[in-house]
Amino acid sequence: MDAIERARKVGETMFAVDTASRLTMGMELLVCEPGRAVLRMPIKAMHLNGHQICHGGFIFTLADTTFAFACNSHNKNAVAAGCSIEFLKPVHQDDVLTCEGLEQTLSGRHGIYDMRVQNQRGEVVAMFRGKSAQIAGTVFPE
Repeated sequence: MDAIERARKVGETMFAVDTASRLTMGMELLVCEPGRAVLRMPIKAMHLNGHQICHGGFIFTLADTTFAFACNSHNKNAVAAGCSIEFLKPVHQDDVLTCEGLEQTLSGRHGIYDMRVQNQRGEVVAMFRGKSAQIAGTVFPE
């Protein structure tokens, strides 16, 4: 199995059991490649806060989920060791967010990943940086 097939299988395996992302949040996994993932999420009324804009926690969850797929794409279990997010523009009901996560570096058990969250107009609404730590095990047995 080559790296692209491995990453694709990681994405399929993880997404199949990720009820929070699929069912609660309404996310769609578009791409899972070595060191890269892309997810999409439509913003519905249930995602709005008291200002009638998307709650930052939902944007964070989209970015964090994208991070999870990108850092596990090598089929080595990885978890977040730390992260930060910058909210740049408000997100409204009926916007469709797409988050692309890219591996910046992977050294030993630790990786750094950047997530770019954009709306359907291509405007960057948030940037997220995560640090991963590999732990024992794999997403699927090889």
